Amino acid sequence: MRVLIISQHFPPEKSGNASRIFDMSSHLHKLGANVTVLAPHPCFPSGSFKRKWSISESRTVDGVNLINLLSWQPNCENPSFVGRIAYYLTFPLHTILWILFNFHKFDVIITSAPPIFSGFGGIPAKLLFKKKWVMDVRDLWINAAISLGFLKKGSLFEKMSRAYEQICYSNADLICVTTEELGQDIMRTYKNIDERKIKVTPNGVDTGYFYPVDVPKKNQIIYAGNIGHAQDLEDVILAMKKVNEQFDLKLLIVGNGDIKGHLEKVTVENGLTDYVEFPGLLPREEIPKMLSESLMGVAPLKKLKTLEYAVPTKAYEYMACGIPFVGCGEGEIRKLAERSGGGIIAENDPGAIADTILHILKNPAKQAEMGKKGRAFVDKYYSRQQIAANLKLGLESIEVEKQIPIVSDGINYAGSQ
Repeated sequence: MRVLIISQHFPPEKSGNASRIFDMSSHLHKLGANVTVLAPHPCFPSGSFKRKWSISESRTVDGVNLINLLSWQPNCENPSFVGRIAYYLTFPLHTILWILFNFHKFDVIITSAPPIFSGFGGIPAKLLFKKKWVMDVRDLWINAAISLGFLKKGSLFEKMSRAYEQICYSNADLICVTTEELGQDIMRTYKNIDERKIKVTPNGVDTGYFYPVDVPKKNQIIYAGNIGHAQDLEDVILAMKKVNEQFDLKLLIVGNGDIKGHLEKVTVENGLTDYVEFPGLLPREEIPKMLSESLMGVAPLKKLKTLEYAVPTKAYEYMACGIPFVGCGEGEIRKLAERSGGGIIAENDPGAIADTILHILKNPAKQAEMGKKGRAFVDKYYSRQQIAANLKLGLESIEVEKQIPIVSDGINYAGSQ
C-alpha cells in the first residue's frame, strides 16, 4: 500500500501534531506500508528555524519518505494575520501542484487537519485521480475559532469555510476523528455524512517512548504542550498561591504558544515567579524524564461546549509516564479521567484547581495508584503502535470498498464496550 500523508507539521518541529504524524507514518511503515509525507519546510514555532527557499527537499526519516515543500515561513514569534494566512495557504496550494505531477506514486491520501486548508490536496486526488481519501480530523477549527472570539459567527469567512468542509467530508472515503464526540459534532454540523465513514482514531501516545523513567521525584507539577487560547493555564497559575500555602512546589509550563507572554505577565503581576517557571521548548527526548520526576501533570481545557470533543495529547503522555493528571473541562476529557482512573477533573476556577491538586498531594497512596492505573489504561487502549495497526486495517478496508470498525480487544477507542 502506497500512502501519502499531508501535514502542516513534522519533526524537527516540536509541536504535538508533528510528533503524532511522525509516529503514525513510522508505524505504518513498520507495518509494511510505503509512506510519503508532504510537509512544509520546518518553521514552527515561528522564528525558530532559518527560512529555506528550495522548491522541495527529500530525505528518508525512519523509513518514511519525507518531502518538504516550499511555503511561506513566518520568521517572527507573533506573525501578523497576513503572515499566518500565507503560511496556511501556500503549503496546501503547493501540495496540489505536487499531486498533479505525482499522482501515480500513491494509492491512498491522508490529509491531517487543522489547519482546515490541508484538505486542498485531497480534492484533486479524489475527484481527478480517483484516489482513496482519508481525512484525519483532530480539531473542529471553525467552532473553536468562533467560541474563542477569533471568527465571527455568520461571517462570510465562516460560510465559505463551512461550504469547503462540506465538500471535503462528503467526498472523503474515511473520516478519522480523535474522539467519539468529535465525530458526532461533524454529523450534527454537516449534511448527509455517512456515519459508517467515521472512525475513532485517538491521538494516543507512543508507550515505547513515553514510559515511567526511574528517577527521584521533584517537588513540581508540570504542563507540557502548546500554550494556547484553548488551555485554561491562567487559572492553574493562580491556583499555585493556595497550593504553596501547604506544599513547597513549582509549576513548570513547558512549551511555547500564543499566550505564553500573557501568562508570564500574569505570573509576575501576581507575585508567583517563585512558584511558576517557563522553561520554553525542550527536546522531545527530555520530556519523558521530566514528566516522570513530576508529582502530577495538568491538562486544563477551557469550559466551552465547542471543546467538549477534545482530549489533549498531554493527558495520555502523563499517564504513559505513570503520573496522575488534573484536568479541566467537560466531555471527552472527563470520560478519559473517569474510565482510566488516572485523572481527576476540577472546575475551571483557581480555588477548585488548587483543592484538587492538594487532595492528590495529601494522599500519596492514591497518587501512586492513579499513576499505575493511567499507565495500564494507555498501554491497553491508546498506544500509537496499536492505533496505527487499526488505521492500516481501515485503509485496507476502503481499498476494497469495505467498512471495518477500528476496534481492539472488543473495546473501541471511544471507550464504549
